[in-house]
Amino acid sequence: MSEAERPKVGVGVVIHDGAGNIIMGERAGSHGAGTLQCPGGHLEYGESFAETAARETLEETGLKIGNIKFLVATNDVFGEGKHYVTIFVTAEITGEIKVAQPMEPHKCAKWEWIPWSQMWAWAGEQAEAEKNGTEIKKRLFLPLVNLWREYPELKNALDGR
Repeated sequence: MSEAERPKVGVGVVIHDGAGNIIMGERAGSHGAGTLQCPGGHLEYGESFAETAARETLEETGLKIGNIKFLVATNDVFGEGKHYVTIFVTAEITGEIKVAQPMEPHKCAKWEWIPWSQMWAWAGEQAEAEKNGTEIKKRLFLPLVNLWREYPELKNALDGR
């Protein structure tokens, strides 16, 4: 196996508001372009999951986050020859800025609050559509669909957070 074929580690940040909403945006310019995602990115050498989450969130949204907690991991093999292990963490906004800004508009043009329950429903619809070979309107980044597939018990993960 070449170095290029080795799986990479990504960190997906589920930033929630304590009322069941999460921050999502549409990917642009890289694999998964056109799909909805949470902030996140590559784990760098020597970083903890929390450090990656805080760094990537600040770079992508301008938000400072805290109360970062490990949620789950997914194994994501993309059709375009990429393989990632995605570490999902939850987090809350702790800085003075409360509105996510598109700090890297070439990667994501805007961020918005979406109910977790809506994201969960979209992920289920996409998983079923892929299984049945049908089309859907809203497409999510593969790790979020795999979250739905692999961890059905997370449907109500943000209840009481």
